[in-house]
Amino acid sequence: MMTNGIDRVAREAAIVGFLADHGWDKAERRLLAGDASFRRYDRLTDAAGNRAVLMDAPPPMEDVRPFIAIDRLLYDLGLSAPRIMGEDAANGLLLLEDFGDDTYTRLLARGHDETALYELATDALIALHQRLPQAALAGLRKFDLDSALRQVSLLLDWYWPELHGAPPPAEMRAEFEAAWRQVLPLWHRLPDTIVLFDFHIDNLLLLPGRAGVQACGLLDFQDALSGPLAFDLVSLLEDVRRNVPMPLMRAMIERYLAANPQLGRDDFMTVYAVSGAQRNTRIAGTFTRLLRRDGKAGYQRYMPRVWELIAHDISHPALAPVAAWYAKHLPPHDRKVFA
Repeated sequence: MMTNGIDRVAREAAIVGFLADHGWDKAERRLLAGDASFRRYDRLTDAAGNRAVLMDAPPPMEDVRPFIAIDRLLYDLGLSAPRIMGEDAANGLLLLEDFGDDTYTRLLARGHDETALYELATDALIALHQRLPQAALAGLRKFDLDSALRQVSLLLDWYWPELHGAPPPAEMRAEFEAAWRQVLPLWHRLPDTIVLFDFHIDNLLLLPGRAGVQACGLLDFQDALSGPLAFDLVSLLEDVRRNVPMPLMRAMIERYLAANPQLGRDDFMTVYAVSGAQRNTRIAGTFTRLLRRDGKAGYQRYMPRVWELIAHDISHPALAPVAAWYAKHLPPHDRKVFA
């Protein structure tokens, strides 16, 4: 049986063999999570109650090697990435330490101390950026201008046709790219660092019994690259999944800056705004692609927050060229949620 181009019978046979090789073939296996990619995660529980997580990332659609490399880097820096208990990179299978169910998403829904959680996550970012050896950046993909432009262009590739029923005119696309080419180089006002890329509440956990920043469990970092220093803080605070109160956003920015007095405030806020505008414009296109190409309509519930954040980001003076493009070609009444 084929699903999304994957031979499910052959895939299951590979998984069963992998689990047998690592002594988990008798364990109960239940779906833990899926995401916007082809990856899925199963929780394994053996007869003694021990648990692990199976990452199923079928090639060629997925590649677990970047995850392995970043996991080991984070672990070596004293941060809480899941310990890798078994791996078969060729078949896209990993056996991981189970961090449990206390994601930030679930904790916040249960009324956990919001400020304490965000302080811990911000401190984890501070530790990561301060401990990271510069040599480690050389082994990461570069978040360069062309990559950033391809990402924001998802807005034109998917959102625009969904809105208008036709591709965008060439001259309008040229205006779009010209505006971003003026803005994106402002990222370089600060040194690059590692960007985990999906640093948000669905991928952060509270780990009881661990001290300091090790109490913050980190997941879903296989897309890490070398890029803007403020990007992951934006991912945390400008979260399309929930409305982070503005006073809390400001307090966490101040917390980060207080720990890094060598950074100029104006430069940091410029990099922060450009990172936010780039990230949220990409998300607007991505969520439309997930709807139209992949049939995943659930992400549309986040679109009002996406548009709100874009409006906030492009209000920064450094984003004036992009703000002018939005005002001309995608004004507020055209920023919609699709069924």
